[in-house]
Amino acid sequence: MARPRVYRIYLTNEEFEKLNKAKRNGSRTIRSRCQIILDLDENHGKVYTREQAAKTNGVCITTVTNTIKKYVDGGVDAVMEYKRSVNSDNARRKVDGRAEARLIELACGPVPEGHARWTLRLLEQEAKIVLETPVGREAIRRTLKKRNSPPQK
Repeated sequence: MARPRVYRIYLTNEEFEKLNKAKRNGSRTIRSRCQIILDLDENHGKVYTREQAAKTNGVCITTVTNTIKKYVDGGVDAVMEYKRSVNSDNARRKVDGRAEARLIELACGPVPEGHARWTLRLLEQEAKIVLETPVGREAIRRTLKKRNSPPQK
């Protein structure tokens, strides 16, 4: 069995400040990564072991190891970079904020002549005309359900 590599982290003052700033403004994941690197830094303050860093940040040791690897391979910028998976829900969304607003505006607006109310099929037909990208009935339904907007059928 191979012995795990021991990486020592020595941050410069600029890197230290950059991580502290990102820790204040970043997402939860970024804050956690930054704090892990700051905890393991040997130039500034108290140095924790990997286990202590994992425990104080509420993550597993694998996360600490992966964060250290990111830092060693790419530096501070790699630690603060958050790559979203192409398979995640947000990456595959067809309806962005502008399209949502347009759909809600359409659904709350006047109903076409000959109809008592907006249906999803009517909204889908109208959305083909109004929106740049075609949006399916299910995407429209999810958008309106999320916003508690009128059409339900």
